Amino acid sequence: MKIEIVNGRAIDPARSLDRVAPVYVSDGAIAGVGERPPQWRAERVIDASGCVVCPGFVDLATRLREPGLEHKATLESELAAAAAGGVTSLACLPDTDPPLDEPGLVEMLKHRARLTNQSRVYPIGALTVGLQGTTLTEMSELAEAGCVAFSHADVPLPDTQMLLRAMQYAGTFGHRVWLRPQDPHLARGGVAHDGEVATRLGLPAIPAAAESIALATIFALVRETGVAVHLCRLSSAKGVDMVRAAKADGLPITCDVGVHHLHLCDIDIGWFDPLANLMPPLRSTRDRAALRAGLADGTIDALCSDHAPVDDTAKQVPFAEADPGATGLELLLPLTLKWAAEDKVPLTRALAAITAAPAAIIGIDAPGLATGSAADLCVFDPSKAWTVQRESLRSQGKNTPYLGIELVGQVRCTLVAGHLVHEA
Repeated sequence: MKIEIVNGRAIDPARSLDRVAPVYVSDGAIAGVGERPPQWRAERVIDASGCVVCPGFVDLATRLREPGLEHKATLESELAAAAAGGVTSLACLPDTDPPLDEPGLVEMLKHRARLTNQSRVYPIGALTVGLQGTTLTEMSELAEAGCVAFSHADVPLPDTQMLLRAMQYAGTFGHRVWLRPQDPHLARGGVAHDGEVATRLGLPAIPAAAESIALATIFALVRETGVAVHLCRLSSAKGVDMVRAAKADGLPITCDVGVHHLHLCDIDIGWFDPLANLMPPLRSTRDRAALRAGLADGTIDALCSDHAPVDDTAKQVPFAEADPGATGLELLLPLTLKWAAEDKVPLTRALAAITAAPAAIIGIDAPGLATGSAADLCVFDPSKAWTVQRESLRSQGKNTPYLGIELVGQVRCTLVAGHLVHEA
């Protein structure tokens, strides 16, 4: 289908494009921006008055819950949520049941994702077999099957020697390793940040030192192996400082932060609200301010949804017993815009954190508006207010601390390879 998107503000962070111009889509690719292609005749015209037309968003932390955890979410429901959130490409974590530790599982996941004709899925393979931390996976075979990196997700890997061997293996073959920095011993049994709130509520705590100690170990192993490491979902001010220093030393590292951690802190646990049980835990207001500043100055490379759909049964229990996580794909845009507005970050810079930057981390071509690029696009209204309600979320997981809260910024249309996969 030939699609013409008119009257919209076209923004492409990777190419410093920001102007009102029509965007032309044909045969799954961008046919032009501003200048009408020869002999053009649109089959569909989308009026984007008052809206932004930009590359589709790229997410670094989506849990699709398949295979094995369909009671939490399904591939169809979460890819529909991704499309509704303007996310056209996403990296899915390996902590499924069974984990993504065999080529056949990866190929099956990619095949099923293609059949949905929605967002592009990039699997992250397991570092060890079964995520048990005892035997390395065949990373090269998994890479051939479609894995773009390797991780242990949120599953502890306490054996530092095993981590060293995994990083050596990955470095030898040019694979990227994604790690969430958290010392498993200091974090054991913890559910909240080690601060006044956890003390008052009597909750088992995870100190910020769990992150900084893990970072120190990771940086030492990066120096030893030279492997490129992506640090997933920083949560502390000390962590931001350590990453800033490591980058200044030239270490091949990148990092991201979960969008919820830019806006919430441990105070938002309130009186044991299980919807605020996240991992890593919501930390102090000082940590939150450091995360926002680190993202604005480029210390933190990208912003992610940290999408973790959880079934109602696993959330309607006491705080310490609730499964951690929050749905995030459909809130990525409004929460990004909220951060940009509050910290006076230019819109182009804010969109880069959820488009070009995460694409570079995954190792894929950044979605863009250049002629010939794949037409992975998002059309959103930056001033549209809407209230987060269970029935308004496409994700099977309705677990979010933002239920009942009004947010600003709503996706109108999402295109993947020129196909309209979502329309509000």
